[in-house]
Amino acid sequence: MTDWTRRGVFTSLAAGALLAGCNNGVGSQGPARIDARVDTTLQSLYRQYPGTQDLAGKSAGILVMPLVTEAGLGIGGAYGRGALRVNGATVDYYSTTRASAGLQIGAQQYAHVLFFMTNDALMNFRRSPGWTGGANVEYAIPEGGETLAAETLTSTSPVIAVIFGQSGLRAGATLEGTKYTRIIP
Repeated sequence: MTDWTRRGVFTSLAAGALLAGCNNGVGSQGPARIDARVDTTLQSLYRQYPGTQDLAGKSAGILVMPLVTEAGLGIGGAYGRGALRVNGATVDYYSTTRASAGLQIGAQQYAHVLFFMTNDALMNFRRSPGWTGGANVEYAIPEGGETLAAETLTSTSPVIAVIFGQSGLRAGATLEGTKYTRIIP
């Protein structure tokens, strides 16, 4: 039987953590799966809200988060993965995380699409180590049968976010922040 010392246990744990950090997903099916979900999400968006095709044509790039899952009970959070497309081609993969605190209860899922309307907004997003959506984002949340067209949105907004396909129920008043981070799926 082997006697374990503190040094041996620490070395084993450190080696395990180092090896786990090396698993970056290169060669996995993650990118293909995300791209397929992004294609399906964009088709659904354009079918439900035809005006968004004009919006996409005018944008410098589109970040598509096909499925964001959000839950909270006092303290909440959300997570999703997606792809950044420029001229119809995937150039990077991103995750979105959101933390929230306040009076809240429930869970929901939705699709989230960011349209970068200027090259500066797109470059700021791509160059940042972790971009946080803030006051420069115009949100368009279509309800039921409401039509969404590029003309109804503020044309001077550098980033326009469209949230659609909500399912589930989440209620409350919270303070929250969203962060987008480049990933290797």
